[in-house]
Amino acid sequence: MMGNYGTGKAVKTSVRAVICFWIAALTVVWAPAATAQTTVVCTFKDVRFTEISGLATSIQHPHTIWLHNDSSGGPVIYAVDSKTCITRATIKISGAKARDFEAIAVGSDRRGRPVIWLGDIGDNRDSWPYVEVLRIREPARLASQTVPAKAYRFTYGDRPHNAEALLADPSGPRLWVVTKQLAHGSLYSLPYPLRQNALNIARELQIEGGLITDGAISPDGTKYVLRDYVNAVVYSGLPPGREVARIALPYQFQGEAITWTSDSRALLIASERDDRLLTVNIP
Repeated sequence: MMGNYGTGKAVKTSVRAVICFWIAALTVVWAPAATAQTTVVCTFKDVRFTEISGLATSIQHPHTIWLHNDSSGGPVIYAVDSKTCITRATIKISGAKARDFEAIAVGSDRRGRPVIWLGDIGDNRDSWPYVEVLRIREPARLASQTVPAKAYRFTYGDRPHNAEALLADPSGPRLWVVTKQLAHGSLYSLPYPLRQNALNIARELQIEGGLITDGAISPDGTKYVLRDYVNAVVYSGLPPGREVARIALPYQFQGEAITWTSDSRALLIASERDDRLLTVNIP
């Protein structure tokens, strides 16, 4: 998502349209992708879902995904039924800045308890001295409530970067971030353990594709996926992995959200200005 810097919405939309066009054109030339079967699971009815920017499948609540808007929605995440698209709970995060929320992931802490990681990692001007990830204990009860979060600041070893993809190990507290650049981004690992009262430095692992808008590790931890506006690429293992599939995604106005189904066999995707939750089978 383009950050809130006072730029007119019409200009942002025009820029996105041009970017998506060129991605589509270059993808056809450089990286042929398999066509996957796509199904509409349900449609969101919640009028608050205006700028869907991230999805994550819950570890402890069956048929539940965590969803968030871009930062215009404030420090709030939603528990949504992944079969009906009905909102089950609204979770407000106390003390969060919500500067530019761009990603959400579900993992575990060092004691094996499920946690939600929320990435305040957007930086469209590549200028912030630091960005943040927020750690939230996944609520045991799906009811609207306000919860605390621990914030961890980090930056990159070379310079500030914009990022929209946050990956979390489902079995432990390891995290990875993929930066979003036009020509290519990079996969970075965050330090383990993260230090709360210090500036953490992310370490670059490998080059990735351009304009990565989201990513997710499967609940069983055997693979992960990165998406752009056109394709999804599946890798084996935990990051950095080996590419095993490249999938052409259905057209979405601004596809910035992806996660796995709870059985780790298919993908769920969503977009801004699109009320559909789609499932994408992996060929």
